[in-house]
Amino acid sequence: MTEHPVLGQVALGYSPMIDRHRTITALRLTVFPIRPEVTPDAADLLAALVEVWPEDAGRISLNIVSETLLDGLMRADLPLNLMLEVPAFMASDLACTDALATLHHRGNTLLIKGRPLAPLPREVLPCFAYSIIDLADERRDGMPPPGGVSRNIPHVQAGVRTMVEMTDAFGRGAIAVLGWPIDDVAPARAPAGRRGQPELTAIVELINRVDRAEPIDRLEAVMKNDPTMAFKLMRYINSPAFGLSVEVTSFRHAIMLIGYQRLKRWLALLLAAGSRDSNFKPVIYAAVRRGLVMEELGRDSGCDDDKRSELFICGVFSLLDRLMQQPFDELLKSIPTSAAVSAALLHGNGPLIPYLTLVQAVEAASIYDIRAAADGLMMAVPAVNRAVLRALVAARQLD
Repeated sequence: MTEHPVLGQVALGYSPMIDRHRTITALRLTVFPIRPEVTPDAADLLAALVEVWPEDAGRISLNIVSETLLDGLMRADLPLNLMLEVPAFMASDLACTDALATLHHRGNTLLIKGRPLAPLPREVLPCFAYSIIDLADERRDGMPPPGGVSRNIPHVQAGVRTMVEMTDAFGRGAIAVLGWPIDDVAPARAPAGRRGQPELTAIVELINRVDRAEPIDRLEAVMKNDPTMAFKLMRYINSPAFGLSVEVTSFRHAIMLIGYQRLKRWLALLLAAGSRDSNFKPVIYAAVRRGLVMEELGRDSGCDDDKRSELFICGVFSLLDRLMQQPFDELLKSIPTSAAVSAALLHGNGPLIPYLTLVQAVEAASIYDIRAAADGLMMAVPAVNRAVLRALVAARQLD
């Protein structure tokens, strides 16, 4: 990755844009200047983003928390996959009209953020494809608007933090939601009579056999009983994110190339992604990225291979209680984890917690928490940004 000076001037946060089918349709990237008196260069930021997120890589919604930086991006030649969020007060500013109209005519997607205090200029209103309404400011109740009120722009609900809030937002007519619907209270115990999904049970069995370093023949026997799991595993191992220089053609071939330890890490990923409930797609999205971001943070802070593996598994498993609807004290009885991973998931302490705290701050797009957590790990913010961008690229390759 090229050393872009702008990565030392901003802090980055990310969250998903989720449609009614619970599909992730875009990544929202929040950009904060670290020092208010220093304005990051818009062209350098754009160059950094284009390098890691080319036009064929899907959509990004840019949430720029700097009026000057946003103004610079509004006047730049934005790739069509970069959507731009514009606060209502800037959309109402006549000085921005020409720039917004130019982006619109070029085909860029613009989103107006918040409620305008005054009617938008006539030339500007058609420029916006969506409006973003924060949940705290929501006034809709699912009923048609009152007489004389027109709602012509589809709206996106921001600030969603639970599945109930996500479902309610769609019930009020939102076309998508922004946020992490992962804050539902984890179950204190598994529901009575609940049985694990067969495909997840098979993955847990395979993780246990790998942990015991059983012969390849015994591992293959589990795979042969679940062709779907075998297919998914081969797809993951052959993805660009895995970094192998040759194509893996069989399970035995995979073990010969990557060994038991790396195989266990990717089985953990497969376990987290195994739920069939569409409501859990955003949770899976979060878990995969947590694992990859924590691993990359460990790389930049000098962790060895074993600790980076623990960081990866800790991040992936950090939402497993929600995905499998069982508390961690029950889950970890059947899934082998290291003492450090168990301490983090069961008790919220141990050497992995500072990394989990940092990735949660990045998810929350909280510049103060990002800086505090980075300081706690003695990491510079540019290193955190590079780790986050590398992880997001790897996650995209897995998707």
